[in-house]
Order: sequence, then C-alpha cells, then structure tokens
Amino acid sequence: MSSAPAASPTPPKGPRHWPTWLAVGVMVLAGRLPWPLQRGLGRALGALAYRLVPQRRHAAETNLALCFADMDARSREALVRASFRDLGVGLFEFARAWWGDVAPMRRTVRIEGLEPIQALHAQGRGVLLVSGHFMTLEMCGRLMCDHLPLAGMYRRYRSPVMEWAVRRGRARYAAAMFGNDELRPAMRHLKQGGILWYAPDQDMRGKDTVFAPFFGVPAATITATHQFARLTGCAVVPFFHRREGADYVLRLGAPLEDFPSKDALADSTRVNAAIEAMVLEAPSQYLWIHRRFKRRPEGETKPY
Repeated sequence: MSSAPAASPTPPKGPRHWPTWLAVGVMVLAGRLPWPLQRGLGRALGALAYRLVPQRRHAAETNLALCFADMDARSREALVRASFRDLGVGLFEFARAWWGDVAPMRRTVRIEGLEPIQALHAQGRGVLLVSGHFMTLEMCGRLMCDHLPLAGMYRRYRSPVMEWAVRRGRARYAAAMFGNDELRPAMRHLKQGGILWYAPDQDMRGKDTVFAPFFGVPAATITATHQFARLTGCAVVPFFHRREGADYVLRLGAPLEDFPSKDALADSTRVNAAIEAMVLEAPSQYLWIHRRFKRRPEGETKPY
C-alpha cells in the first residue's frame, strides 16, 4: 500500500532552529506528564488564552453568534469559555498523542461502528473517514489506529523543525501521512484500499470550493470529499469523536448513501451537515477559533 514520503532522516540543524527545538522539547515533556495533571494544566492554560488572545476569542464569539443565533448571549459566552478550556486540554492531547503514552486512554476508550469499516477494508475498498477539526482529533486518531490502519491528511508546518518532529511522532502510529499538497498519493492510497482520515471543514482557499451551508451560514467549503469519492470509488464515512470527562468516545457512522452525486455543492452540503451533527455532540470541543466564515459570497460583508 502506498504511503507519503517519509520525513527527512536528519532533523533540521543550526542556531536559527534552536528556539523551535526548545519549544518541541517543552511539548515532549508536557506530553509525558500524568493525564490528570495535563487536564488541569490544560484547562488553566485555556482560561489564560481566553484573556490573552483577543483576536481568537473574537473569532470564536463571532462563529458561535452565527452558528447558534438562537442561543442567548450568556449561554454563548459560557460556551466560548468552555471551548478555550477544551482547547488547552487539547494541546496536551496533541503532545501526548505524538510523543507520550496513551495506555490510560486505551483503558477507557469506547468505539462504535468499527466492524462494518473493517469489513470494507477487508474487501479492498478504500474508506475516507470524514471528521472536523475538534481538539480531540489527534488523540482519537491515534486510538483508532489501534484498530484500523489509518492514514491522515494534514496542513504542513511552516517550521521545518515542527514538520520533522510531528511527522516523526505520527509515524509511531499512522499508516501514512499526506500533506495537503499530496493529493495524488492520497488518492492512490484510497484506490489501493487504504483508509484515510480527512477534515474538510476549514477554508483552505483552494480553487475547488463552493459556498455550502454550515449551521445555515454559507461557508467556503473545499470539494475534495466529493472529488476523492468520484475519482477513487471510496466509501465516505462520518467519524465522530469526543471526550467525556477522562474517557473517549469514537463512533464510525454508516457510509453516506448515493455518494458522490454529480453535484459537488449538494455533496459538500451533506458533508457539512454530518460535521454539524458532530459539533452538536461536543460543541465546546470544536475549534471555534478558526475564522470559518472569512470568505463570503459576493456582496456579503466579512464578519470578523
């Protein structure tokens, strides 16, 4: 089965990289702290970020005002604060997934809907697991790798040190990693019966986008899910994941029926609806600080 090009065999060197290496070292140490301590520190870090990063707080507040217009202002504010606390915990989850021990999570994880996807894989059919940008994505992706040979797509890091370190960390558990500029290898992976995790819920500023509703608001949505299915014949499966206290719940939905259609907008709307359902299960764990509605249809004002 194909895989993405391996990370460089030698890490980036030189004085200009030393500050980033120091940050990576801190993250490695943070990823190895006891899980209860990580959760406590994460919530405190998130509460601090709520106060110190006003631009991202404004983005989260704007997103929630658009997506939950019927929610009263006090409830939305509570949700913003909770999302920042979950964001802080999520940073420790990322570090632990990359460089730490996930044995405590394996003891409490619950996985639903696994057998049908294993059957599709055994039949040699590619499977595209579609999810959203939740703070649990890296930890739950690693936990799912215990049961499925899961590859992933990701946006490359600008820092060569972070790119090397994270790919090296993910190589411990992922079947393959594809950068967002490696669409052909990713498609080849699916055509050969591989399983690929993909999150199409951010504005990638690519040319193949449509304005599909997300919580009733037109959102620039990449059509890659439609294209992957059309060009590879893969099954498209919603992948739900959330944290419940110290436990994790992973659920694989049924493959989307009659997908793809001939209409990229209709297919993108279905995918956004699936991600909406995921958000409603764990609203504080979604990455609300991303400016999801930055690009607007012609004539509409920008909300941020």
